[in-house]
Amino acid sequence: MAAADLLGAHMSIAGGLHLALERGQAVGCSVVQLFVKNQVQWAARPLTDEEIGRFKRAQRATGIRVVFAHSTYLINLATPAEADWRRAVDAFADELERAEALGLRFAVIHPGSHKGSGLDAGISRIVRALDELATRTRGYRVKIVLENTAGAGHTVGARFEELQAILDGVASPERLGICLDTCHLFAAGYDIRTPAGYARTLQTCETTVGARSILAFHLNDAKAPLGSGLDRHEHIGKGRIGLGAFRRLLNDRRFARVPMVLETPKENDAADVRNLKTLRRLRRSPSSGFRA
Repeated sequence: MAAADLLGAHMSIAGGLHLALERGQAVGCSVVQLFVKNQVQWAARPLTDEEIGRFKRAQRATGIRVVFAHSTYLINLATPAEADWRRAVDAFADELERAEALGLRFAVIHPGSHKGSGLDAGISRIVRALDELATRTRGYRVKIVLENTAGAGHTVGARFEELQAILDGVASPERLGICLDTCHLFAAGYDIRTPAGYARTLQTCETTVGARSILAFHLNDAKAPLGSGLDRHEHIGKGRIGLGAFRRLLNDRRFARVPMVLETPKENDAADVRNLKTLRRLRRSPSSGFRA
């Protein structure tokens, strides 16, 4: 595996957190994204010293260079209901504590849904949540990374300007970053299929959140059409986006050190192997002179 390789996938933690790393190694990952607890439950028992030690030993043994978390899907930091908002903040604080204990770089989270209360109100609730979380985790190394959304319903974060408003609103922006999902970009109306469309999208990124704030990518093709708002992931090169966008992204020197993980359909391990091989074939050698 090339020294500069930062490609991987989201891996299951069934049977133990450390097994996600072993599963990642088996399919050829140099990066692994995982849940730090059951993704469909609010609460979980605390991690034991034995579990943390087993995880860290597995990371050394597998040589997985970068590991980060994805929050559970129950958490909604934009909800207008105070009790639900409090529950979400407490749950994510717990996940950040787990990520810190495991030595993970960051935790990716969807900004949330304002549930009809309005975009500005939703952003305000997210900012308030992030400020509280930064206070509760003061001194932690783990960062919070906001993922762009596909744009359906009342979700916040489909447009770069919405993510910028969150970054601009928090008291500790240095604790935050952005994860860009290619399927979500496309579903939200950013046409990254052509060189010109890719350039326009990344120019908008530069002038809003800034390319340096991009700490991770989710590499997914899209089953649904451009601007559909539908979060429907597809295997690389098998969807509406096509291979060109992924070739440009993998050879974009601005993101040479940014980890990129698959969230493509989990049919079997062979699917991850096939998608990773496709991505690696798309990357050109540094001497090729390719520019996005």
